[in-house]
Amino acid sequence: MKKQFNRMRQLANQTVGRAEKTEVLSEDLLQVEKRLDLVKQVTHSTHKKLTACLQGQQGTDVEKRSKKLPLTILAQCMVEGAAVLGDDSLLGKMLKLCGDTEEKLAQELIQFEFEIEKDVVEPLYVLAEVDIPNIQKQRKHLAKLVLDMDSSRTRFQQSSKSSSHPSTLQPGAKSESLREEMEEAANRMEICRDQLSADMYSFVAKEIDYANYFQTLIETQAEYHRKSLEILHSILPQIKAHQEAWVEKPSFGKSLEEHLNISGREIAFPIEACVTVLLECGMQEEGLFRVAPSASKLKKLKASLDCGVLDVQEYSADPHAIAGALKSYLRELPEPLMTTELYDEWIQASNIQDMDKRLQALLAACEKLPTDNANNFRYLIKFLAKLSDYQDENKMTPGNMAIVLGPNLLWTHTEPNMTEMMTTLSLQIVGIIEPIIQHADWFFPGEIEFNLTGSYGSPIHTNHNSNYSSMPSPDMDQSDRKQQHDQSRRPLSVATDNMMLEFYKKDGVLIILTCIYSSTTEWRFDFTFRGGLDGGQ
Repeated sequence: MKKQFNRMRQLANQTVGRAEKTEVLSEDLLQVEKRLDLVKQVTHSTHKKLTACLQGQQGTDVEKRSKKLPLTILAQCMVEGAAVLGDDSLLGKMLKLCGDTEEKLAQELIQFEFEIEKDVVEPLYVLAEVDIPNIQKQRKHLAKLVLDMDSSRTRFQQSSKSSSHPSTLQPGAKSESLREEMEEAANRMEICRDQLSADMYSFVAKEIDYANYFQTLIETQAEYHRKSLEILHSILPQIKAHQEAWVEKPSFGKSLEEHLNISGREIAFPIEACVTVLLECGMQEEGLFRVAPSASKLKKLKASLDCGVLDVQEYSADPHAIAGALKSYLRELPEPLMTTELYDEWIQASNIQDMDKRLQALLAACEKLPTDNANNFRYLIKFLAKLSDYQDENKMTPGNMAIVLGPNLLWTHTEPNMTEMMTTLSLQIVGIIEPIIQHADWFFPGEIEFNLTGSYGSPIHTNHNSNYSSMPSPDMDQSDRKQQHDQSRRPLSVATDNMMLEFYKKDGVLIILTCIYSSTTEWRFDFTFRGGLDGGQ
């Protein structure tokens, strides 16, 4: 009964803090005790966040984990989509390749997460939720044993003082009992303290092992990403090969060289398609290339040409839409058909007053065009020359065509003054394009087959200068052709220099100025040239 009373008094003293507390841990261990709580907080938080990063369900087997993995679901969706679209579709091919790739990535992810769980997540959980709490639990138990020991010592000391009083009866037996109780409490405290100290020192010694959990995390991530990257690198060449082999690619806004390489063509599809259709249904259309088509119809036509399709039956009744699509294709080329590199040379040639010399300078520039550009420029000029045969009906003289098409064949990437661009620069471009159209068969001897693919009929361009025996043969190679031009660098459409100059003055300039005046709806040049036109007349 008395023992229970003493225990209750001890608990009361602990509650109000009256009992003296002996510190039994060294200063080093007290520092370890503070660190334990911090490590627990950090480890618990890291474990929680790391677990949230895992996409699979923890603890489940591979099959169950795989079924609910987002990457697996994505892979299945792609493969199913590929089956719907079929291998004849580029999208179908891409979905199949990507679906198989995502499935491989999913398997790598599952393996990665299993390793992370085993080597990082679970050890962090044990450290935060088992090892450190066990040490802290022992620390609380030690604190209780220390209080028991202090309480026993206090009672023994009080008993020893009372035994020295004369009125105390049989003091020795009670004092001995309290001493044994004190020694037993001290013994229990020492055992607990030694065990706790050992666990604390072990925690300190194992900190490098705990740190290795995070090194393992990074190493495992690095290996996972390395394997994933290998999978991606292995599939990319196949994806690119399918993309490059697919010929149905947009042509508007793409470089001429790229389009021709992909399609395996010599003449760009939009140019050939538009020209061959115009040869069939647009040669006598008044204002061809000048009259603007319906915006919606032009947009539709361009989109169909981008898909390699042209409905001849639909657009044969609307040659202005065909002409507008051709102009748009030329203007949307990343580089002008006549090239940026030769821009200065073209402009310098246009400034030459002597027409014979100008034509020879223009020919020299033509011969410097890259092969793809030269082929398509020749094709287009031959068509425009043929179009000019019908100028009485279509009102499109070489000068008119030069005005409306010139800026789509040659332009500068700088931004000049608007007025200057509308006068001097435009006159220079007209001075380049018009004579080339007028003397197309001198610049590009021989006949040309416009319908190379045989899709829209096969009109043939005839040589307007075939009656001149000195015209280079189309069968000549480049060196023979150049030698013949060197012997007679003169446009064969005229007889003498004086006749050429007079012809150009009387017809060429008048045509240019007349065309500029008559095309105010498109170029708005009338305010610049109205007076000049009157003076010229």
